[in-house]
Amino acid sequence: MSDTFASPPLATSWGDLPVTERMPVLFVGHGSPMNAIEDNRWRQSWQALGGELLARAQPPRLILCISAHWLTPGWQLTAMAQPRTIHDFGGFPQALFDQQYPAPGSPQAARFISQSVRQPASNQPLALDENDWGLDHGAWSILKPMFPAADIPVIQLSMDYGRPAAEHFAIGQQLSSLRERGVLIVGSGNVVHNLRTMRRDAADNQAYDWAIEFDRVTAEHIAQRRLSSLCEFQHLGAAAQMAHPTWEHYLPLLYAAGAVHADDEPRFFNEGFQGASISMRSVVWA
Repeated sequence: MSDTFASPPLATSWGDLPVTERMPVLFVGHGSPMNAIEDNRWRQSWQALGGELLARAQPPRLILCISAHWLTPGWQLTAMAQPRTIHDFGGFPQALFDQQYPAPGSPQAARFISQSVRQPASNQPLALDENDWGLDHGAWSILKPMFPAADIPVIQLSMDYGRPAAEHFAIGQQLSSLRERGVLIVGSGNVVHNLRTMRRDAADNQAYDWAIEFDRVTAEHIAQRRLSSLCEFQHLGAAAQMAHPTWEHYLPLLYAAGAVHADDEPRFFNEGFQGASISMRSVVWA
């Protein structure tokens, strides 16, 4: 598959691309890896959203995905022409391990984004990963139902877990201008994510009180456009500690929220829970 950004040369290619209608920005609650292959309401919503995006007069030219499952010292971008499909989980049926998502990468776009975005603490460009990573299940498990043809180039951006929440939001703000160049920014995590307390027999509308509270407050910040307040999630005390014993699944929301423009309208979908302690709440800003 060809690199969409291969011509003209790097020095002028991005600036010469025509300004497009602004792409939406997404935060998707990915939940269990099994959602990638089970015919459930979460996956059906991803399929419907993908159809909606492909039906636009100008569909996405590139997808930039921030997944909860790629943590690195500093920030990195995948920069290989053909990122591999990573099965970063265990204990699931073989059918899940058989899944492949052969979307191309875009080394040229990765180089451009690397030089355009600065890491907040060091002011260094984003590092490039040309060999090691690929597309983990936080990326491909939602992108495959959305864009099954796998013909849109995908780049992943890692997260530096050791940095404060405001820096993740700040990188999202730097990424926001890419939306006018045909880039679909997708954060993939969960508003609430506590595997230790999962109850697999719980219905979609059942959840712990602390999970409901954290999900509600987060949704209110989004609906009322208090997006910078999302960086203060740890101020919720015990509810935050239970909702995120570790917060790698919350951080992708900050990148998506940072990329939102003042006139973007939020639209929620997939409201509900898996296993009483994983919020599947997702949002499109457009």
